[in-house]
Amino acid sequence: MAEDGSTPSPNSEEEFENFFVGNVTFDDEPLEGVEITVEGGGFEASTETDADGRWTLGVPEKAEYELTLNEDTLPEGVVVQDGQATVTAEFGLTNRKAVNFFLGEGTRTTTDIGAQVLIRVVNGLNFGLLLALAAIGLSLIFGTTGLSNFAHAEMVTFGALMVLTFGVDLALPIWLAIAIAIVLSAGLGYTLDATIWKPLRRRGVALIPLMIVSIGLSLALRYTYQFFYGGATRQLPGATLPSDIRIGPITLSWIDVASMATSVVVLLAFAFFLLRTRIGKATRAVSDNPSLAAASGIDVDRVIRIVWIAGGALAGLSGILWAYFRPGVSWDMGFQILLLIFAAVTLGGLGTAFGALVGSLIVGLFIELSTLWLPSDMKYVGALVVLILVLLFRPQGILGRRERIG
Repeated sequence: MAEDGSTPSPNSEEEFENFFVGNVTFDDEPLEGVEITVEGGGFEASTETDADGRWTLGVPEKAEYELTLNEDTLPEGVVVQDGQATVTAEFGLTNRKAVNFFLGEGTRTTTDIGAQVLIRVVNGLNFGLLLALAAIGLSLIFGTTGLSNFAHAEMVTFGALMVLTFGVDLALPIWLAIAIAIVLSAGLGYTLDATIWKPLRRRGVALIPLMIVSIGLSLALRYTYQFFYGGATRQLPGATLPSDIRIGPITLSWIDVASMATSVVVLLAFAFFLLRTRIGKATRAVSDNPSLAAASGIDVDRVIRIVWIAGGALAGLSGILWAYFRPGVSWDMGFQILLLIFAAVTLGGLGTAFGALVGSLIVGLFIELSTLWLPSDMKYVGALVVLILVLLFRPQGILGRRERIG
């Protein structure tokens, strides 16, 4: 049985003000080296019990968290009773919360490697699909304007914040809040192009200064979000629904199913737009060669405007799905995946929408599958290593063209 009896370490006291604590024992004997993990609101951390069986985990805010005892780190023959290796805990009036895990004798059941791979493939596809929504918009913006838009992360965050505003703060139906958020995200893309990027393009500003402007815009928007929404992580309605859909070893919630289905439908619709409509074909032409497209009579400014609107809408939708996947909405949530979005775009091929889709799926799958061998804290690093290795052998990306390099 685990009982309270721990005290926070000095380092934890310096970093956090709120703590989960416990003391893991079995038959009145302390168990050393047992791993405890806390996760919630976009925050994740882990620790191990000391020689006295004590553990402490600091968290950034008073909220609801899931704490998991890793049964693989228990001695042979010791398990958590009733399979309650994961418990949900929330702080009361104090800044310290004791969490108990009840231990007993038993046989530990483990998930075989094949099932683990299958579970992570599904999670990787889910993550890769929502990443693709943001990456396609960023890739088309780069293809049509040459701009590496670092403020794209804040366009992702904007969508989730708008759902939080209309669906939680104003208590509108969640479907209506999502629809409003996507429309406003498209409006944000149009506004940014009309007020900042189009005037700068007309003045002939070079790409490097434009990129620096995008970095400054990213910082300005991010800290504006923090000023109005605060630094706390908040949940959208339905974000913590139980995973009660079981397909073999795979467990999914209805939110997971809706997220993947939405991503697939939107991506198919966007592919139809690019391949079958006149404006879609014009977009591909401008992305491939803006000068030749302009000489052919295509209104390049109009195409760029449509790309910004579509890119804003896709980024906003990606942010909404990311808020459910994490789960949680925070002021810097888009920035947390910005490097992964750039990695997906570069991996697939700069300026190509379908390359961004392929790159996103590869990044998403690798991130999830890498947790079979790498600590969860390093899974994003692994994806960037794959990017470097691919570019060493194919600098233009998977679907990119060599003439785009340089």
